[in-house]
Amino acid sequence: MRDAFVASAIAAAVCALISCWIVLIGWSLMGDAVSHAVLPGVVLSYIIGVPFAIGAVVFGFLAVTLIGTIRDTSRVKEDAAIGIVFTTLFALGLVLVSATPSQTDLNHILFGNVLGVSGADLWQLVILGAVVALVLIARRRDLTLFAFDPVHAHAIGLSRRRLGALLLGLLALTCVVALQVVGVILVVAMLIIPGAAAHLLTDRFGHMLLIAPALAVGATVVGIYISYGADVSPGGMVVLTQGVMFTLIYLFAPRNGLLTSWLAHRRTSLTPA
Repeated sequence: MRDAFVASAIAAAVCALISCWIVLIGWSLMGDAVSHAVLPGVVLSYIIGVPFAIGAVVFGFLAVTLIGTIRDTSRVKEDAAIGIVFTTLFALGLVLVSATPSQTDLNHILFGNVLGVSGADLWQLVILGAVVALVLIARRRDLTLFAFDPVHAHAIGLSRRRLGALLLGLLALTCVVALQVVGVILVVAMLIIPGAAAHLLTDRFGHMLLIAPALAVGATVVGIYISYGADVSPGGMVVLTQGVMFTLIYLFAPRNGLLTSWLAHRRTSLTPA
């Protein structure tokens, strides 16, 4: 349980950090695509005997390249190209999982297995999580400008293509970090929910970078506790807890909550002129 809590906290914090940029740029669907497209890369890495991160990054960039190629060389729009590429690569991963003879149950790649995390897995999470977090923090100004005003970023000499590629590479590494906790299928939730929830609580991006990890880690620890006591899927409960957290923030956020805004509007309308 101690290792499970540490692994979950690392994955939640790293996913929450990058989710702030994903939500602001509008890359939620791209995050879904990359998180599913890394599956065949992870399985092939297992077969070859190399670190999972290598295959994940390769197939993450492959997915983005294929999406861009289909979008630019045909009449197919980007959302359709994303759907075609990520479902095809995800299906390839499923085929490889089912066809790979192994003494290890590769289904944990799909659904996560945080309660079975080993010492080696934990160190991999720590190293990859640290790499992603340090790069995001070191390049936060450039990435934030890229998210808010890519035209201005290009005007001052920043390469939008390189910044986009950097963020996509970090996204692929983040997917590997979260695989052990929630698996490929649910990883997209951890890449979107914390950033979206933090965005409802503050208008300042710097505050988002603090609020999102705090919310994600808190909800993840609670989810692990509940899953252990109720004997249910840890990955599913982690994501469900984050979903409940978002719902509460969506309804009751001090400034942007649905019910909070409605009550404020009602008090204003009932106040005598």
